[in-house]
Amino acid sequence: MQHTYVLTLSCPDRPGIVHAVSGFLFERGGNIEEAAQYNDHDTGLFFMRVQFACDQLSEEALRTQLAQFADGFSMNWGLHPLSAPMRTVLLVSKEGHCLNDLLFRWKSGLLPLDIRAIISNHREFYQLAASYNVPFHHIPVTAATKAQAEAKQFEIIQNEQAELVVLARYMQILSDDLCKKLAGRAINIHHSFLPSFKGAKPYYQAHDRGVKLIGATAHYVTADLDEGPIIEQDVARADHSKTVEDLTAMGRDTESQVLARAVKWHSEHRVLLNGHKTVIFK
Repeated sequence: MQHTYVLTLSCPDRPGIVHAVSGFLFERGGNIEEAAQYNDHDTGLFFMRVQFACDQLSEEALRTQLAQFADGFSMNWGLHPLSAPMRTVLLVSKEGHCLNDLLFRWKSGLLPLDIRAIISNHREFYQLAASYNVPFHHIPVTAATKAQAEAKQFEIIQNEQAELVVLARYMQILSDDLCKKLAGRAINIHHSFLPSFKGAKPYYQAHDRGVKLIGATAHYVTADLDEGPIIEQDVARADHSKTVEDLTAMGRDTESQVLARAVKWHSEHRVLLNGHKTVIFK
C-alpha cells in the first residue's frame, strides 16, 4: 500500500538541493507528485515543499534517514502523512461567523482538519458545537482569572494533541507565555484596519471615515499583538452608499474567506515561516 507524504524544508541556499532531495526520494522508491521551491535572495534561504508517494519504507524509517540527509544541508524539515487530518482546536468569543464557516467547510470535506474541541469565554455557541458533535469548553476570562483560564485552555490543547489552534474571532489578547507555547501553530483573523481603526467597533470608525476598502488579515499569533507573519489578506470595495451594517456584513464575509484559506494552506503544509514573513506554496 502506497503512503503519501508532504516534505517541507528550508535551509541555506546552495546549488544542487533540488537534485539531492529528488535523488534521495528516488533512491527510496518515492514518486514525486507535486513540488515547489523558492530562493529568498535577501536572506539566502531556500524553501521547498514536496508531495510524494512511497511504499518501500515505513514512516519511521523515512524520518530516520531524512534526519541524516538533512544534517548535511543544515535543514529545518517536516514530514507529514497526507492521510492524517490536522488535529485542531478552535477558540471563539461572541461573533460566530468564522466559527460557523470553518465548521461547515470541515464537515463538507473542504478542510483537512480533525476539529477536536471548541473553547470559548462565552456560552453562545455550545449548541452550534453540539450540532457538529464537537466538545465545547466554556472558560470565562477576567483580568483576575486570565492566567488560570489560559492554563485550562492549554491543557485542553495539549490533551487533544492539537497541531493547530485557530482564533476564530476570539476577542481576548493571549499572554506572551501562551503565544510562545503556540508559536507557529496558532492562526488569528482580524480586520485590516489596524492600526488605523482600533477598539471594539472598527466598522463604525471606518464608516465615519468613508473607507473605500473593507479588508481582513489572517496571521500567525506572536507576542507582538497583530504583528505575526501574514498568511493571507483580502479586500472588498465599499462606497458612500454603504451603511455600518453593510460594512460589517462585508467585513465578516471577507474575514471568513480569508481565515478559511489560511487554515486550508496551513493544514496542507503549504505555509513555511521565513522570519517575520511566510512562504506559501499554493
